[in-house]
Amino acid sequence: MASQAISTGLEKVQQTLDGSLEGQKLADLRRDMKDYHDPKNVITTDYGVKQWNTDVWLKVSNDNKTGPMLLEDHAAREKIHRFDHERIPERVVHARGAGAFGTFKMHKSLSEYTNAGVLTDTSRSTPLFTRFSTVLGSRGSGDTVRDVRGFAVKFYTEEGRYPRKNRNWDIVGNNIPVFFIQDALKFPDLIHAGKPEPNVEVPQAQSAHNNFWDFQYLHPETTHMFMWQQSDRAIPRSYRMMQGFGVNTYTLNNDKGERFFVKFHFTPQLGVHSFVWDEALKLAGQDPDFHRKDLYEAIDSGCFPKWDFGVQIIPEGKQDEFEFDILDATKIWPLEDVPLQNVGELELNRNVDEYFTQTEQIAFCTGHVVPGIGFSDDPLLLGRNFSYGDTQLTRLGTNWQELPINRPVCPVMNNNRDGQLRHTITKGVANYWPNRFEATPPAKKEESYVDWPEQVAGMKQRLQSKKFKEHYNQAQLFYNSMSPPEKAHITAALGFELDHCDDPVVYERMSQRLADIDLSLAQAVADQVGAPVPQKAGKQNHGKTSKMLSQTEIQPKEPTIETRRVAILIAEGYDAVAYNGIVAALKGAKAIPYTIGPKRNPIYAAGESKDSGKGVKPDHHFEGMRSTMFDSVFVPGGADSVSTLRNSGRALHWVREAFAHLKAIGATGEAVEFVRDACALPGIEFSSSGDVVDSYGVVTASKVEPESFKETLKMAKGAKEFVDAYTFEISQHKNFEREMKGFNMMVAY
Repeated sequence: MASQAISTGLEKVQQTLDGSLEGQKLADLRRDMKDYHDPKNVITTDYGVKQWNTDVWLKVSNDNKTGPMLLEDHAAREKIHRFDHERIPERVVHARGAGAFGTFKMHKSLSEYTNAGVLTDTSRSTPLFTRFSTVLGSRGSGDTVRDVRGFAVKFYTEEGRYPRKNRNWDIVGNNIPVFFIQDALKFPDLIHAGKPEPNVEVPQAQSAHNNFWDFQYLHPETTHMFMWQQSDRAIPRSYRMMQGFGVNTYTLNNDKGERFFVKFHFTPQLGVHSFVWDEALKLAGQDPDFHRKDLYEAIDSGCFPKWDFGVQIIPEGKQDEFEFDILDATKIWPLEDVPLQNVGELELNRNVDEYFTQTEQIAFCTGHVVPGIGFSDDPLLLGRNFSYGDTQLTRLGTNWQELPINRPVCPVMNNNRDGQLRHTITKGVANYWPNRFEATPPAKKEESYVDWPEQVAGMKQRLQSKKFKEHYNQAQLFYNSMSPPEKAHITAALGFELDHCDDPVVYERMSQRLADIDLSLAQAVADQVGAPVPQKAGKQNHGKTSKMLSQTEIQPKEPTIETRRVAILIAEGYDAVAYNGIVAALKGAKAIPYTIGPKRNPIYAAGESKDSGKGVKPDHHFEGMRSTMFDSVFVPGGADSVSTLRNSGRALHWVREAFAHLKAIGATGEAVEFVRDACALPGIEFSSSGDVVDSYGVVTASKVEPESFKETLKMAKGAKEFVDAYTFEISQHKNFEREMKGFNMMVAY
């Protein structure tokens, strides 16, 4: 499997080695690429000497006695020495990550606002690398913890106006559009407070502890961000199903000498979806690599993740017309005030060849921009411009930009020299300017990056503008815009987090802070965590809402189950018609069916002889997987199969847990009674006379005709055909109506 995947990856590289910019970057990477599975390979030392035995150290020995090892075995010492030094310092933040290659295309030119070729040339396909990550955890932490997710993109751009002037442009963003702090100088304090507490080095990869919440209270500017962090946005279902935001305010400038302020957005075409909290908690232990495997699986199967690329733009001169400061990274630009223009598309279409050299060694820097894109006076951004380049020195060394994944596809020439791991060999006598040869002079101004000639006036002092001092309006705006289930999840999340704080000062203060956002929220949380219940709002809620803050508003244009993982539970004597029919229907809609049984050896359908060789070999057994790893559960009929399942506590738990996690559940034939056993609650209805019943996302049909299973689906609420009704419920991701009725809390899971 691994060999085949690597060979396929190299073949894809070879196929793309053309004159395009994408081909140029792949060719550039190929200079440093080797195929481990090439049959001509044999093991050598690092200096190329072939080795016939790399398992036994050279020693003084005979057939009867093993004696001392010899230091003269340089190859053995090299092997151990290289192993001892394999690790580099991990990132201080965003250590846990996954990435992929892709392309970026503009559908609409932004030439009205910028002369950056990457944003104006609609004929161009720009290669890129995207890295997703969690913020607080170490490299070995879980994927599904409650945390902000990094969404960083390195564009290997081509500067269209001047031949061969290719440069890298980095957007170093998150899946949340705002940040905790306004000024970069507070970043060390923020991360120290969020990381494990220094006396005990716990907790790992979560914010549920005293120091984190102490910081939140003592810095009112964090109020808006921690509401996002306590929402469903912080437990995404997949990297492929979360938004990306540049967070900071950048600038664009055009050929007319005009400047604009801009924010960058990436909106997933699959919609924005999340786990429920119990599901995320369990997955962190059951499958801590869930997100990185999900990304690889989707790309490997040809279901390439796509995002719409959008911009919000404010002309220079109008930046002071808002009630907030547009340079404040703790604030959004509401879409009612600044519309979002979707003008391009990002697609991820190629998995990495090697994790370390690509995903781990890639180094992003907010200071990497191209002509036509610039920096605003956003105090968080300007501090990041220093910090990102600086931190790479510790991780990768001073020549980090020479690593294959980081280097641009363009000529690079300057007077920087030497340092650890220098790759470039620069011929010539001079390494300074000016020099007597007039070699390597500065470029012409019109071909260069020119800083915007902004007029600046003010006093040199540690001060921010008055608008930076308002911290609650947008926190209220965000909470007001949530759907009822999302509000319930925020209440539960705060209750969980503050329950883990054992210092009364921390959870009592935070309960009062919540009263600055919404009194009913504060009262519910305070009662849960044992704090005095606020009786008066700290700040009256203004009642305003805004578009697209609720992730329920960000859905695919048409219902889709593409890349959804569906578990099919069977045992000996299952209904082959229903099983084969649902497998074909799911595959036809690009969903991924998994067969789960009591064992991994072949299982036979009703009427099949074990000598026929037709048995289905399950992908996993009940103990090897859990319902948390799937988006839906389907159980086909078959009297013997259902009898086995009904006598299995684990099989019942599979269905009950999926029910509690609000997932679509489907059952046909005799399996309807099995699902009834698992989810028998007053108000949940089941099929009994052959009709299709959809009750809070539990779709059952006691009788289905073979022709009702089809590959062409018409997913719709209330569909008469079982497959259409069931797949529609899968496409909805979760059945929140089930949660609002309290059904999920009535089953043991």
